[in-house]
Amino acid sequence: MHEDSPAAARTTAAPRTPARTAPALAESLSASLSASLPEAPPSDQPAGHSATTIERGSFCLARCSCGWSGPARRSRDRARTDAAEHLAAP
Repeated sequence: MHEDSPAAARTTAAPRTPARTAPALAESLSASLSASLPEAPPSDQPAGHSATTIERGSFCLARCSCGWSGPARRSRDRARTDAAEHLAAP
């Protein structure tokens, strides 16, 4: 029996697109997810503080414009409560 040589069976591979780095991918996912989520309900926000909730996969966390970030929660309601507690803290 005649077999094809390995060289004859090869095909030219399509050029590969550059892989996205993990930080760039995470940033793009975070931006697209946070844009589609409602913000935490506005309340008596201290000057310089603006809290919102952000989803990352199956987790939700609260973030503030001052740089504070709450723990990742599976409950969106608990993340909103974390944001409210942060805004209420002196």
